[in-house]
Amino acid sequence: MSKLSRRKLLAFFGCSAAATVLAPTVERKLFGFNIGVAEAAQLPFTPVRLPHPLPIYRDQKNFLPTGIGSGSILNPTNDTRLGQYQVYDDVIVPPEYERYVLVSWGDRVFPNREDYFGYNCDFTGYVGSPTDGYLLVNHEYVGYPFAFLAPATAADLAPFPDAFTPVIGFSLPTAANVGALSPDDRRILFGESLYNVGMSIVRISRNNRRSRFAVVSGDPKNRRIHGLSGLAVNSQRGDAYQSVTSWGPRSYQQGDQNYLIGTGPAATEVFPLSSDGLGNKIIGTAFNCSGGVTPWGTILSAEENFQGSSTFYVGVTEGVKPDGTQTGYISGTTGAEFGQVGEKYGWMVEIDPGNPGFRPRKHSWLGRYRHENIAMRIQAGKKLVAYLGDDRRGGHTWKFVSSGIVSNPKNKANSRLFESGILYVAKFNPPSDPTRPEEGTGEWIPLLLDTPTNPNRPSVIASTAIAAGLTGSLARGRVVLPRRNGIAGQTTDGGFFNCETTNEDTALPGYQNKRLSDFYTSQGAILCDAFAAANLVGGTPTARPEDIEVNPRNPREVFIAYTDGAPGGDGYPDSRIFVVAKYTTNPTDTQQSGGLYKIIEDSADNTGTTFRWQRFAQGGEAGSEDGAGFANLDNLVFDNRGNVWGVTDMSTDLHNGFNVGPAGTPTTINHTGSGNVSSFVGVFGNNWMFYIPTSGPMAGETVPFAYGPPRCEMTGPTFIGDTLILSVQHPGEDCPYTPQQTLSRSIEMLNLDGSLFNQERSVPRGSNWPSNIEGNPGGPPKPAVIGIRRKRSNGQFV
Repeated sequence: MSKLSRRKLLAFFGCSAAATVLAPTVERKLFGFNIGVAEAAQLPFTPVRLPHPLPIYRDQKNFLPTGIGSGSILNPTNDTRLGQYQVYDDVIVPPEYERYVLVSWGDRVFPNREDYFGYNCDFTGYVGSPTDGYLLVNHEYVGYPFAFLAPATAADLAPFPDAFTPVIGFSLPTAANVGALSPDDRRILFGESLYNVGMSIVRISRNNRRSRFAVVSGDPKNRRIHGLSGLAVNSQRGDAYQSVTSWGPRSYQQGDQNYLIGTGPAATEVFPLSSDGLGNKIIGTAFNCSGGVTPWGTILSAEENFQGSSTFYVGVTEGVKPDGTQTGYISGTTGAEFGQVGEKYGWMVEIDPGNPGFRPRKHSWLGRYRHENIAMRIQAGKKLVAYLGDDRRGGHTWKFVSSGIVSNPKNKANSRLFESGILYVAKFNPPSDPTRPEEGTGEWIPLLLDTPTNPNRPSVIASTAIAAGLTGSLARGRVVLPRRNGIAGQTTDGGFFNCETTNEDTALPGYQNKRLSDFYTSQGAILCDAFAAANLVGGTPTARPEDIEVNPRNPREVFIAYTDGAPGGDGYPDSRIFVVAKYTTNPTDTQQSGGLYKIIEDSADNTGTTFRWQRFAQGGEAGSEDGAGFANLDNLVFDNRGNVWGVTDMSTDLHNGFNVGPAGTPTTINHTGSGNVSSFVGVFGNNWMFYIPTSGPMAGETVPFAYGPPRCEMTGPTFIGDTLILSVQHPGEDCPYTPQQTLSRSIEMLNLDGSLFNQERSVPRGSNWPSNIEGNPGGPPKPAVIGIRRKRSNGQFV
């Protein structure tokens, strides 16, 4: 198995000086080192004991939860296997820390007491002082137990209660399925679904730097910006949507004038052509996932999975025509219900939390795709540079460079820099040295009208999987291109064409050796179809980039969390760069669960068009080849001391090796199989959070810090002094919360030495969190935002 020296670990994080001093002579597999007793004392907390083996448990005492609010300390041992493990329905943190609920779904903390805090909390961004300011929280999507008719809810959940009624206080319409609803009931359900996504902005405050934060309920700047903000502008239309200005009788369900606007080429070249006739007025923002905070006090929020379908009805049309406007409404979606045209969604949105008079805007130079986040390099006298991810299978890694120059980084006039520049897509060149498969070079390709087209050949991007003998979907190399009349037998313009190994010889010639201007009528149209346009010019399809962070020690270095290398209907990652499957039946073969990568810009100010890339950590069990001991890395954040924190995003239907639904059917975990082995993430239990110190004796270790309630995802970490703000998204997703049951099974796992063992695992079927810690043990689960701080605060988090 591969070895990685401590010097290399620290150098990756920009800590080469520390590496020179601290590099040990004894190495251990990725993240693991021999630590003496004196060095072990340097850890600022007791690591949480997770169900799977990790090297740190050989050297460190660790905290094994034995109940909600209780646990025991395990001593270090060379045998890190656990024969039994019980999962608890809470946010488990080290014994030196406390966690508390700051705000949760349904809380009525706004001036209008009928307004309430939205569902599925994700990114958090804070603007203010260490004791008082405004917290923005993204709300990504709705799913069961929000309501039985939430998108993609399985029919076998119909007999079980939803969470909406007990939390919000009234019932949503219900029927056998969405199609059976009356028009009035469908509008209420669809409208309430869109209201529950978007953003919540709340003021939080505390008495001093070492006390708990609390929401200032009723603050005049507390507000919702949601999927139907500005719905009243429909009255200005001349089509059938002119009367669609509300979705129910309550005060917050009446349309308002809080519409959004666009900037850049799409706003001037595409939106005037939109079929809604509203020009540069946009109804709402929704599907909001991650984001970023600017030095001048605004926050950028990413619209991610905006694509609607008959199954996932909360969405709009993704496909556009050559002029950038949608191909048409999709029947049965919220877009069709409220007249929301697809080209106005899927953008990066800028908000000023402290200024309700600032009209939120969607910056089209940052592109329209399934945005995950944004990270910025902002330096006085230099151009603004922003890095972005497209969280889809085969999605791209992006860079925006402004035309203008940053003035004082605190000046709010810098927001105008997003309105003019160039959007680039990353092209990763495969490793040129077979002995160093974890690194290579790359270039940034601009998305401009005169950029030449040169799509990737599916058989090339799937070549590693094909060489390993994989077949079917794991070898098809799907490249998504814009559909155009006359190319590859197509008879219509607009939407998408799937180029695969089976049709590439006949399809690709029509797309090669042209320019983007042969496929799009304007720069704005290119940006409205940025994902497909990037495939046209040869951008590298990647493994779901979920977070990007600029290294605070060296801003030429850009960290990227790629969550999952598995291909799918959306696209296919380049198998020469990313692991797309388990290639052999060897139990310890590399697993596909994403990884941590880094781009190192060749230019001093990050504005150049060439770079180097490195893979630091490959997801997978620590006993597997290259396995880092985690799966599906998602959000990353640096604390004020330069340490790295990360959270995982394992799929809900795989947690602890059980599928969703009332039955909690065990998934198959077979280490002797090959191909798509995403089910392996079941060994890791619930989604969890880890810490990697980048200085001191523990530098380079992966230290488990917390895990969340069953079926949840922990997201949006934000540090404010001694406090970590963290979202707990979708606890108990797609499972009944009452009556609660315990699921038990044996799970096959890899030991650190690569041998197999079985663990007996018990876990609640769904979740009752945080109702269960608020005096209601059988109550509904609620997405929430929590604070975590040391019980004896010293003013710092660690």
